[in-house]
Amino acid sequence: MSHDQSAEQIRANNDAKLIRMGNQIATFFSSQAGDTGGQDVAEHINKFWEPRMRRQFFVLADSSSDKFHDLLKAAIPHINKPEEVAQN
Repeated sequence: MSHDQSAEQIRANNDAKLIRMGNQIATFFSSQAGDTGGQDVAEHINKFWEPRMRRQFFVLADSSSDKFHDLLKAAIPHINKPEEVAQN
């Protein structure tokens, strides 16, 4: 049952989902005409992903970008990096 998962397992599942979502977006835009160099992917992520998701995306970009679709990798410089949340 899901309540039996450790925090590490939950984070790994969330990371995998975020990578899968990013790759699905990149796959969609790769099927479109033209070559935007990832700008359409970045525009979609900037528009629809909340700051928490984009913050985690950048953590994954540093550690797991080998799992990213090439177009998702190309989008990284165009994705708005959210400010860090101050820890109290």
